[in-house]
Amino acid sequence: MLESFVSAYPGTMKQTYSGSCHCGRVRFEVDADLDHVRVCDCSICRRRGALNFRVPPADFRSLTPIEELSLYTFHTHTARDYFCPTCGIQPFRRPRTDPSVWTVNVRCLDGVDLDAIPVRRVFGSEYP
Repeated sequence: MLESFVSAYPGTMKQTYSGSCHCGRVRFEVDADLDHVRVCDCSICRRRGALNFRVPPADFRSLTPIEELSLYTFHTHTARDYFCPTCGIQPFRRPRTDPSVWTVNVRCLDGVDLDAIPVRRVFGSEYP
């Protein structure tokens, strides 16, 4: 049964990944089928160089209380960028274009072959 589901709907097998910032102070888990990553050309994404992947709230678990992270907002103050206050790495965020989801920085996940994941270009610079 599962095999027929997977063949009918390729790319639907979620795996649990552990992630962290550089120093390890911020830890999180995400359930995801990493069938692609997003590279955005907006001003903040371009500068931080993250490989983004969006997940619904049910598939994201911050193991570090959000209150212990630094928060950065800008422009419309809708996007919420969470940073480690010690090492400065941004492991996840709430994007402006859909603040109901979490965007994780796939570069912060353990055991991911980044070269094996297709890249989708996103043109966030086109949004006012």
